[in-house]
Amino acid sequence: MKVSVSFLNVKKKYKEKVVYLLDKTSMDFLHVDVMDGKYVKGKANLFSEIENIGYFTRKRLDIHFMVNKPLKMIDDYALLNVFCMTFHVNIKNDLNEVIDKCQSYGIKVGLAVNPEDDLSIIEPYLDRIDLVLIMSVKPGLPGQEFIKEVIPKIKELRTKIKKEKRNLLISVDGGINLENKEFLGDADILVSGSCVTNSSDFEKTILELKG
Repeated sequence: MKVSVSFLNVKKKYKEKVVYLLDKTSMDFLHVDVMDGKYVKGKANLFSEIENIGYFTRKRLDIHFMVNKPLKMIDDYALLNVFCMTFHVNIKNDLNEVIDKCQSYGIKVGLAVNPEDDLSIIEPYLDRIDLVLIMSVKPGLPGQEFIKEVIPKIKELRTKIKKEKRNLLISVDGGINLENKEFLGDADILVSGSCVTNSSDFEKTILELKG
C-alpha cells in the first residue's frame, strides 16, 4: 500500500515546516489539493502559493484539482515534480482536452468519483486514464468523517479492473485513519491528511497506514 499525505488541514504558517518534515518520512507522495473557490467553496494551493514547494520536498506530487477550469492551470503545475494530476468529471473544461494536455507532459491522469457518484461516470474515460480517485468525503473540506458507504464501490472497481485486465490505480481520499484503513485493502494508494499531520509521529503513522 502506498500513502499520499495531504497538508490541506495545516495552517498556512506551518505548511513549509510540515512539508519539510514529511519529506523525511516514507510517504510515497505529497497530496496537493488545489481549490479555486468555485468548484468547491475554499481556495487552496494555487500555484503562487506552492511554486517553491521543491525547496521543501523531493517527494513526487499527487495533485488533486478541485477546480472548474484546470486546463489553463496545467502548464504551471507541470513544472513541478508531479506524479499524477487528478480531475473531477463534472468540470467546465472538456475532459479530453485536459487529459491530452497532461499526457503531453508525460504526467499520469486521474479522475475523481465523488461519494454520490456511480462508477459509470468515469466509464467513457477508462481507456485514457491511469488512476481513479474514490472520494470518501465530500470534496473541499479537511477533517471530515469517512463515508463507509464508498467501500463497496472500491471493491466493485477492483473487480472490474481485474476482470478487464486494466492497468489502473485505485486511490481513496478522505477521512482515512488507522481504524478504517483495514477496510481499504482493495486500494493502491491511501490519501490521508489529519491522521498523519495531527499525529505526534508522522513516520510511525505512515508506516501503520502502509501496513
